Amino acid sequence: MTTPQADADAALVERVKQGDVRAFEMLVVKYQRRIERLIGRMVRDSDLVFDIAQETFIRAYRALPQFRGDSAFYTWLYRIAVNTAKKALADLKRDPVITEAAFAVSSDEDETSSPQTEQTDMATPDAVLASKEIAATVNAAIDALSEDLRQAITLREIEGLSYEEIAEVMNCPIGTVRSRIFRAREAIAQRLRPLLDTRDGERW
Repeated sequence: MTTPQADADAALVERVKQGDVRAFEMLVVKYQRRIERLIGRMVRDSDLVFDIAQETFIRAYRALPQFRGDSAFYTWLYRIAVNTAKKALADLKRDPVITEAAFAVSSDEDETSSPQTEQTDMATPDAVLASKEIAATVNAAIDALSEDLRQAITLREIEGLSYEEIAEVMNCPIGTVRSRIFRAREAIAQRLRPLLDTRDGERW
């Protein structure tokens, strides 16, 4: 069962294959910010994000004639973005890392509004400080993860991809995806427990 988004993407892809460059521009507009956010969580140098995103779309455009629609277009595009970022980092001999800034929600975010933002006026200074401390701890915990765990938890919790879609992006079995996400959550929860005073066995 396909979603309206997938159907709309498929229609645009077909138009691109028929030579409609404008249709591809519409796909770029639709996914550019999400691709840049994904890349921004993999690289330390923000100056590289735009270049890697641009290269991602160039590669996607060139490869589109071979896209058969076996997966959703954005899953296919995410896989290209991840591989392009990895190649860029390998060429520069840098390790991917998630920065705190990459997780900051911009004021003009086009996704659903953040409850934390809506409740800002009611938050006490202590609550704001605690929230910042928790956010910093989560960022530090994610930053300390291995590349595979960091990528899996980012795609799941930040981008909202399904386990099946993550398996496609990471090119690994779905069981491996589940294991990586479980291990990432455990590592993050372990860092958070002293702050949240959670009971043993609880996970965020």
